[in-house]
Amino acid sequence: MSDNQNLLAEQRRALILEEVRRRGGARVNELTRRLSVSDMTVRRDLDALARQGMLEKVHGGAVPVGEPSAHEPGFEAKSALELSAKEDIAVAAAQMAAPGSAIALAGGTTAYALAQQLVDVPDLTVVTNSVRVADVFYTAQRATASGGAGPRAGAATVVLTGGVRTPSDTLVGPVADAAIRSLHFDLLFLGVHGISVKAGLSTPNLAEAETNRHFMRSARRVVVVADHTKWGTVALSSFATLEQVDVVVTDAGLAPEARERFAELPPELVVAGEPWQESAGEG
Repeated sequence: MSDNQNLLAEQRRALILEEVRRRGGARVNELTRRLSVSDMTVRRDLDALARQGMLEKVHGGAVPVGEPSAHEPGFEAKSALELSAKEDIAVAAAQMAAPGSAIALAGGTTAYALAQQLVDVPDLTVVTNSVRVADVFYTAQRATASGGAGPRAGAATVVLTGGVRTPSDTLVGPVADAAIRSLHFDLLFLGVHGISVKAGLSTPNLAEAETNRHFMRSARRVVVVADHTKWGTVALSSFATLEQVDVVVTDAGLAPEARERFAELPPELVVAGEPWQESAGEG
């Protein structure tokens, strides 16, 4: 009986480790449902895996063992993570973009998902330093033109900054910074590598940190789009405090403990799929 229990524990922990690595993190209640075991069993398994250095425990669950703070994953690697969460966030965030407004979309896979939701918002002016984001709008416009209808009325005007390309297909550096400094946005949608109370918003790329600062200075309103796995992550360079953010849009996977912390912080928290009333408009 003991051997069977040990075997089951090993199999269960392998499944937990796979889930944490595949999704970039997992909550205890998610693991209990998936494995059909008790909360206490999952917590014991997480303790054992953490002691072995296989994962890191966080409030309410676990995340993969931390990468070096300067490690920057490529776009393709990040795009495979938390797909449904990013889609939910994109749908919720897109509702904040008013027709005819000037918006900025910084780089990242969540911004890429958001761009796909914004292509039908009329008369937007979109400034982005993301090659991938710009391509979403260009592709949509080419598809309309190839259908014989000509340019669609109200199609977005897209401005792609110059700059040096990062592994996440984002343009950064002095050229990007100079372009952004001369502009003014109604709204900035900003993806992040990490978000925490102490470190604020952070990125592993020093040049990207500076470009993000310029984006924030040029925006009347700053909306951070970040899935729940970004909470508690700290990368090499902090570029803003949470006090400098107006709204954080996340997904329903955000742990209750993190929600409680947000209740004490200045940014308004929007959880995709849950009721929300905007307290301050764009006007």
